[in-house]
Amino acid sequence: MTYHGSCLCGDVTFAITGHFQHFYLCHCQHCQKGSGSAHAANLFAPKATLTWLTGAENVRGFTVPGTRHFRQFCNRCGAVLPSLQMEGQLVVCPAGSLDSPLEQRPDAHLFNASKAQWDEDLASIPQFNQLPTENT
Repeated sequence: MTYHGSCLCGDVTFAITGHFQHFYLCHCQHCQKGSGSAHAANLFAPKATLTWLTGAENVRGFTVPGTRHFRQFCNRCGAVLPSLQMEGQLVVCPAGSLDSPLEQRPDAHLFNASKAQWDEDLASIPQFNQLPTENT
């Protein structure tokens, strides 16, 4: 299977060929900071191939000092991008960076001890298909 994706500005595009073995929602503090949200949604593909189709020169990486936490991003728009980890044996792909349909559902929540306090019972709050107006 080959999946395609891109960054927010579209300068970086990529293809991942392989199978996503795991899909985790990680609530660790590094993923919260890196995503700006309650968790990161990452796909893990052992032995998959990551190919930069366009914009490889705009891909930058960052490792949190003193940790193994690594993320790649577009240096133009800041969007997170897939990365090769474990000496090239593992592709880690932010699920939101994919343009291809993904039918796989998350396998588990990780690092729940670090879960944001406001990330509880979210299915019960109002939902809108677009930005709400003052009257909604």
